[in-house]
Amino acid sequence: MEHFITLPTNFADYLTIENADLRFTEATDVAERVTGAGVEIHPNMDHAAIFCDPPHLVADGLKRLGYVNGWDARCYPSPVDGCDYINVSAQLSADSPARSEGWFDYVAVVHPVDKSALQHMLSQGYGNPFIHHLTWGLVPPERTTADDFEYANCVVPFMVEKREVIGEAIGDDPGTLIIALPEHVLSHPKFEESLPSWLGDLDEEEYQVESMQGGGFLIQFFVLTGGRIEVALRVDTTQTFNPKSVHKISEDEISAVQDE
Repeated sequence: MEHFITLPTNFADYLTIENADLRFTEATDVAERVTGAGVEIHPNMDHAAIFCDPPHLVADGLKRLGYVNGWDARCYPSPVDGCDYINVSAQLSADSPARSEGWFDYVAVVHPVDKSALQHMLSQGYGNPFIHHLTWGLVPPERTTADDFEYANCVVPFMVEKREVIGEAIGDDPGTLIIALPEHVLSHPKFEESLPSWLGDLDEEEYQVESMQGGGFLIQFFVLTGGRIEVALRVDTTQTFNPKSVHKISEDEISAVQDE
């Protein structure tokens, strides 16, 4: 079975980022290992997270490509390494010609909000802007029911299993499984008794379950040290990220100091 992935063919025409080639190489290697292990991913990446100051260094190029900056009317506080950053998301429309050129579904434009965060970002030596991480989207299991609880009963064990498979394929311990589900799934009378069977043998520190703001499913985890490459499963979301997920990921899962 052949697997096809796409990366931006004209990246340098819109963005000047010193570490882009490095991240794309890492992402390609991860994609090859993941698909080689039988895990299906979408051809275009779910999102890229790009740190910069000021934001227009990235947002200008994205706008020329057709991205809508701030499309979900949200900003996501991101306390990376104890410093304060803000993440504003840009979305590429489903019918954009840029998709055929390999561009991502979303871009998180992350910028420092004060001088200490700016100094922290610049001190890492990755350049300004720099790609912090790239995220492949996993193809979700087929949805055969409109009932969100029943689908959660399928999709959560699916991601628990894929996390184990991907960790073995990459040869690195996977990060925390961040599971954001529709609020009514968490309030379902059978949720508490069903959750342990969904999670299997995961230890408590290996997962976080939360309600997804705006509805839908967003389940994700990092696969390389320092949060350089991530995988995510997304179904029926109405915004790019979940604030609680972003806080957890920023505080505990990633760093601007990324050991290669």
